[in-house]
Amino acid sequence: MEMAAVILKKGAGRSLKAGGAWIYDNEIDRITGDFEEGGMVRVEDFDGYPMGQGFINTRSKITVRMMTRKKGVTIDDDFIEMRVRNAWNYRKDTTDISSCRVIFGEADFLPGIVVDKFSDVLVVESLALGIDRLKTVILDKLKKVLAEDGIEIQGVYERSDAKVRLQEGMERYKGFVGEPFDTKVEIVENGVRYMVDVQDGQKTGFFLDQKYNRQAVGRLCKGKRVLDCFTHTGSFALNAGINGAVSVLGVDASELGVAQARENARLNGLEDRVSFVCGDVFEILPDLEKKGERFDVVILDPPAFTKSRNSVKQAVKGYREINLRGMKLVKDGGYLATCSCSRFMEPELFAKTIREAATGVHKRLRQVEYRTQASDHPILWAADESYYLKFFVFQVCEER
Repeated sequence: MEMAAVILKKGAGRSLKAGGAWIYDNEIDRITGDFEEGGMVRVEDFDGYPMGQGFINTRSKITVRMMTRKKGVTIDDDFIEMRVRNAWNYRKDTTDISSCRVIFGEADFLPGIVVDKFSDVLVVESLALGIDRLKTVILDKLKKVLAEDGIEIQGVYERSDAKVRLQEGMERYKGFVGEPFDTKVEIVENGVRYMVDVQDGQKTGFFLDQKYNRQAVGRLCKGKRVLDCFTHTGSFALNAGINGAVSVLGVDASELGVAQARENARLNGLEDRVSFVCGDVFEILPDLEKKGERFDVVILDPPAFTKSRNSVKQAVKGYREINLRGMKLVKDGGYLATCSCSRFMEPELFAKTIREAATGVHKRLRQVEYRTQASDHPILWAADESYYLKFFVFQVCEER
């Protein structure tokens, strides 16, 4: 039976033609032939020019996600193995593979799926109907490829519990894939030991994307007094501590996160120098300022203040406020590390927001460096959704 074809409107598909992986519902002129939701379809331009193949879901605004840009390719087990093998070989070339993101959706040409490796455990997050059907094959091929390098996977846990699945007409789900195992997994990153909770931690259990940013900030912390805001399970705080900070205070609103952070501090023998408090950062920072507290290094790693274009204006206010408060707590000549993990907060807008915050508190900023996500979260040009983390390190100077 011939594969159904999705025909684009004239002038549509600009992102696709530039190298992107998504086709939105308003870019489609018509669909010819029979198909099932989540199944493969051919994609053609308005004039019949072949654009490749992808899986379709008419319940989603992202109606087609491309699997290949070539004509006549069969999306079978061998094709999946090729994609998985390429993804793993890339990680071996570019990153510390003891714990890393081994598959990053569109940026690894497997749209809608993420797989993180924590030591010998895999955590999978599936966000699209078509890739969900290929999930078992992807995981089997990944285990095979890893085994070839002597890495035996002890267990797989699924964290497909994001709200975005509802937009695909799918239910949210979390649970074991295969045999149950201890979901508290110990990893080592940058010489720091962590217990990762793959069952109840945020996202897939741990934010691997900040690996080298934590390392970069840690280098500034020897002999310093450090404040780590939105500390989650203590990762920036512990990098500061292990690099010789004299004292570190980590703040987070999650009681579970703070409990895990304290456990991680004990695991590294840092509980005498690294402490944590549970509370709202937006309330705690003004309190610290009133008490006259000042720090050599302040780290701001907030959750995404916006997850859509519609709420960007409100997010700008949040980022401006938190950076303004953070700068007030940095000693003259001290350092501010600040970031945004929202892809809708574009780099230029984030930089402008920080500049406005600095102006508001009469501080001058000297940029030490600008960074993005770790290399195991590659940025695929033209796939804007793959570029989300913006990370600045500044020296903060008084105006005089």
